[in-house]
Amino acid sequence: MTPEQNTTTEKMKSVKAAWDKAPSGPKKDAALKHYQAAEKAHTAKNDAETNKELEAATQALA
Repeated sequence: MTPEQNTTTEKMKSVKAAWDKAPSGPKKDAALKHYQAAEKAHTAKNDAETNKELEAATQALA
């Protein structure tokens, strides 16, 4: 695993933890959509898209 992939994996864990703690509502729903897109991109080994979606999920929770 490259350092970039490891960082991406850590970001995914961090965003998932933040999502788990978030109260239910439209922000959490929006973040889930971005997180699921990030998972899909991560499976396809597209780190740039994964990071973009993780950032969007983080913003949605803010």
